[in-house]
Amino acid sequence: MEINLYSDTQTVPSASMYNAMVNAPVGDEQHGRDPSVNLLCERLADMLNAEEALFLPSGTMCNVISFLVHCDKGDEVIAHETSHIITSEGGGMAAFSGAMVRPLKGNRGHFTETTLKDAIRSPSRYKPRSKLVVLEQTTNYAGGTIWPLEQMQQVSKCAHEAGLIVHMDGARLFNASVQSGINANLFTANCDTFWIDLTKGLGCPVGAVLLGSNEFIEEARIWKQRLGGAMRQAGVLAGAGLFALDNNIDRLIEDHKNAQQLRKLIGSHPNLDTKNYFCDTNIVFFKLLTKVMTATEFCERAKVLGLRLQASSDSEIRAVTHLNVTSKEIKKAAEIIIRVAENL
Repeated sequence: MEINLYSDTQTVPSASMYNAMVNAPVGDEQHGRDPSVNLLCERLADMLNAEEALFLPSGTMCNVISFLVHCDKGDEVIAHETSHIITSEGGGMAAFSGAMVRPLKGNRGHFTETTLKDAIRSPSRYKPRSKLVVLEQTTNYAGGTIWPLEQMQQVSKCAHEAGLIVHMDGARLFNASVQSGINANLFTANCDTFWIDLTKGLGCPVGAVLLGSNEFIEEARIWKQRLGGAMRQAGVLAGAGLFALDNNIDRLIEDHKNAQQLRKLIGSHPNLDTKNYFCDTNIVFFKLLTKVMTATEFCERAKVLGLRLQASSDSEIRAVTHLNVTSKEIKKAAEIIIRVAENL
């Protein structure tokens, strides 16, 4: 049986989650009549201290809709250079909202208040208008690192004092909360709008939830309709989300332990570098220290041996732990990685 560490999006529902989906009461979500969708949104709004929430098919759609609500054409969005909106959304922000992005550098996928302050443009007819700051929690391509709460507070304060909106890509927000011991609503308290993904560590098959003020969500509903986001009897999907909130948050710590175990098991191999990468939560990066084969070729060889990984560059590979991979399978995965690395 294949061990799949390609991403935590590869999770499949457990038998108990399927049961919750089958038994979830349903109605027309588009008209606000699906009791399961309504309950999911109400629970997350309460957990994260938001006025209102909106159930959407994906986190990428959450981002796209947020930019459509917040930005006019030609506005500038400020984000870290490794952020998901730059690397992994097909240029959706530019394609739909007409906004441009200003990428910032910073250690661990984070930038400082000073870096942000220097990036905010002074008003001028010749310059794009700085409009929105995006924070990613956790930071995917920096190694699943956690934005420190104090740093997030400082950056958000700087943005708000300059009249900018703060938006959080909270795809793995609960990973950050569980690992840091900080309640998720303390992270979201610094942001005007934010969303959480249900399909990663929480193990659901579909969906994300966008949160913010009543006014923001009302505008988001309009864009949801324009983008074809009506899901009708979506309670079968929301039922999975409700199950995940009850059962799959606290267990995220097991994924983090497995990531550390994998990193430790492969970290001493002379052909692999893990030491120059961060691993706060469930994402492990390592680099091939030879050009004998590319990262893509490495992943292809690992797949033949029963392990799926993701090549993130010509020489870098990403492995993501999740609820469908056990500690025993992590040991097997490490054995496969080392076996392929021997051929380097």
